[in-house]
Amino acid sequence: MARTLEADYLVVGAGAMGMAFTDALIDHADVRVVMVDRRHGVGGHWLEAYPFVRLHQSSAFYGVASTLMGGGRLQQHGPETGLQERATVSEIRTYYDKVLTERMLEPGRVEFRPNCEYVGDGTVVSHISGERSVVPPGCRVVDARYLAPDIPEETPPPFEVGEGVRVLPVNDLARLTEAPSQYVVVGSGKTATDACIWLLGRGVDPDAICWVRPRDPWMLNRAVVQPDPAVFLGMAADTMAAAATAASLDDLFLRLEEAGIMLRIDRTVTPTMAKTPTLATWELEHLRSIEHVVRRGHIRSVRPGKIELEDGVVEIAADALVVHCAASGLKYPPLVPIWGPSAITLQPVRAGFPCFGAAITGYVEATRADDAEKNRLCPPSPYGNSLTDWATMNVLGTRNTMSFGAEADIKSWADTVALNPARIPPGHDGGAALDEALGRLQAHLRPGLARLAELGGVPD
Repeated sequence: MARTLEADYLVVGAGAMGMAFTDALIDHADVRVVMVDRRHGVGGHWLEAYPFVRLHQSSAFYGVASTLMGGGRLQQHGPETGLQERATVSEIRTYYDKVLTERMLEPGRVEFRPNCEYVGDGTVVSHISGERSVVPPGCRVVDARYLAPDIPEETPPPFEVGEGVRVLPVNDLARLTEAPSQYVVVGSGKTATDACIWLLGRGVDPDAICWVRPRDPWMLNRAVVQPDPAVFLGMAADTMAAAATAASLDDLFLRLEEAGIMLRIDRTVTPTMAKTPTLATWELEHLRSIEHVVRRGHIRSVRPGKIELEDGVVEIAADALVVHCAASGLKYPPLVPIWGPSAITLQPVRAGFPCFGAAITGYVEATRADDAEKNRLCPPSPYGNSLTDWATMNVLGTRNTMSFGAEADIKSWADTVALNPARIPPGHDGGAALDEALGRLQAHLRPGLARLAELGGVPD
């Protein structure tokens, strides 16, 4: 007979979004939560991430609302001196373990069941013991896996691999014991840029790297995405000012590049990808040193000495090591109402910043009774992929920010939460820079948002 779990909520997935939702929920409602995950601990994909990964954004923007990740410190050394600290993978894992044990388990508000799978109908099955457990009727299911990323360590290469070819996930770079004469890095996103930066930092000659980049990416300048209200709101104001007068999406991104907001690796190529992770200018300089860039579509197969792509064949070294960075780190399933009849499906609420979106979803769930009202306050926003997707993400995310920001209690709470990039902390003394940024944002927000919606084809 299946054991019945004592639970008001069953949170399926203990990654970043599941943890952020649970943390905010138990902080504002007297409820019992059971959290399950197929992995052995909390932290989601960070438990399997490549060893040299670190957050692309400031640590303060990541984690849960109750507990600041890191110390909110500025970097004192290195090429990012003056920017906010960014956690390493080991720091992220330690952080989530601490939040679980000290914030959730010790007060007895949360029961965590690792190595378990939710199989539907309120039933949880252990991968280890085979034990089946059920939640009681009325328990709300929270789907924190809807946007769970794929990572190279757990995802086969999306191309055929011929006999005798060395193809390794990016995780295995740090375990190499013998250098090849050539590295072939496959992927256009953050993982591929991390791999290239890591190789260059270990003394690999740029000419020994072949970068297969099916699409060129736009990336955000990390210096303007900082947990400083004057800096972040100034960036938002510049974005809306650029959007208000942009002739097209390509023109908008070029204007944002001119304003120091967007970066591209090759200024002779107009990017078509806009997932927009942050990148530092020092990283950009290193990436530009790699001249062997292959832009012939996606790889179909890798054979000894050659790569077959959608648009031709490229020769590689006989002993080349192909570095697989091509998993789908961001997912783009259809947007669904967060509060649905069978589950609460976690999705971003403002543009990007998924941890804040999950936290505000937990707060709204704890403080509102009607699901229709919750969905009105917090409809979902997608991730960016194409330039049009990026425009949609920002239009919907900005509209959402205006919606929940009009609620006095939500705004008051959100201004205390470091995850919120647009917060103005209580007691903040403002200053001329913040006043100037707020004035520009107020002037440009509505015309910029209207034009951005027009460019992205987003209905009113």
